[in-house]
Amino acid sequence: MSSFVFSEKPIGIERGEGVYLYDTNGNDYLDFGASYACTPVGHCHPTVVDAATDQLEELFYVQASYPHAERTRLYDRLAEIAPGDVEKVWLCNSGTEANEAALKFARHATGRSKIVATMQAFHGRTMGSLAATWKNEYKDGFGPLPAEFEFVPYGEREPLAEAVDEETAAVILEPLQGEGGINPASTEYLRSVREITEEAGAAMIADEIQTGLGRTGTTWAVEDHDVVPDVVTTAKGLASGLPIGATLVREWIAEDAGNHGSTFSGGPVVSAAANATLDVIESEKLAENATDVGAYLHEGVDELLGEEVRDVRGNGLMVGIEVKRGANALLPELALQHGVLALPAGRTVLRLLPPLTVTHEHADDVLDALEAVIG
Repeated sequence: MSSFVFSEKPIGIERGEGVYLYDTNGNDYLDFGASYACTPVGHCHPTVVDAATDQLEELFYVQASYPHAERTRLYDRLAEIAPGDVEKVWLCNSGTEANEAALKFARHATGRSKIVATMQAFHGRTMGSLAATWKNEYKDGFGPLPAEFEFVPYGEREPLAEAVDEETAAVILEPLQGEGGINPASTEYLRSVREITEEAGAAMIADEIQTGLGRTGTTWAVEDHDVVPDVVTTAKGLASGLPIGATLVREWIAEDAGNHGSTFSGGPVVSAAANATLDVIESEKLAENATDVGAYLHEGVDELLGEEVRDVRGNGLMVGIEVKRGANALLPELALQHGVLALPAGRTVLRLLPPLTVTHEHADDVLDALEAVIG
């Protein structure tokens, strides 16, 4: 193996269909990780495949300064589904780029430099997003990182109120922390973030890269709390696994965002795949399905495992199961003996992020595997 970044798992994936992945030996796996939420409508959904294939036959690529129908449609579509009056759209290639743009836009629009982030946060691995990420293990050896980032406890109003001042450009946070352990925020807390940033003239940035597009039961996690940020970032599943990110902003940010760009911003093929993905999420009512099957999973874990787990938390199909032993130790047995792919979220939390198309029957298969491995 020539890669020096990724340690490869002992499963060679050959193809995917719906909620299943198939390896080179013909074994099937229920994909309850969805490659970190990158396949919300399942693998190779025919609507997405057809849209991307048709566009490939017409035009692979043209730079974003030349209008293209699929890109324009995606701009309009994202503005339409964004929270409140968040109506301006910038496209890029990944979640970390979307967050980099959000930080740059906020600094330029406010004329300030301080960024407040939260403990346990994960916002990406490029330098600005990395500076807003909590764990030192992601940062070691890469410094010095951009300065003027301050961390406060997640979910606590008073430390945030003390940290945000006249030098603060933005507060960036996940409405439900993913990598940090599937930690939900209360409505009271998120509304306090909105109030504190508004009073200080700072931007509220909601990192919805993992939570967005129906995963928590609403299009955006902030909607469940009736909060409208100044900036929303999205990526991962937006184009069903093709590389894309988007930074959605209010007018006051957009009108003074500074000089920013990207060579591959909203290419025709990825835009076509994104439009088709959004069509499927809406037409198949996948946010509603996430609420239904997510609740079913929560109830099932409580009933089957009980005292064997410390906690079950999350919203919709973003589920964290805090176990009494290392989460990473459970993953090989789940995959190799029970055909279920899952993810860790920190050392003790097993993370489930399946395609939003999963059914109660799929959930039953996963619950049986969890009972065998954990119980």
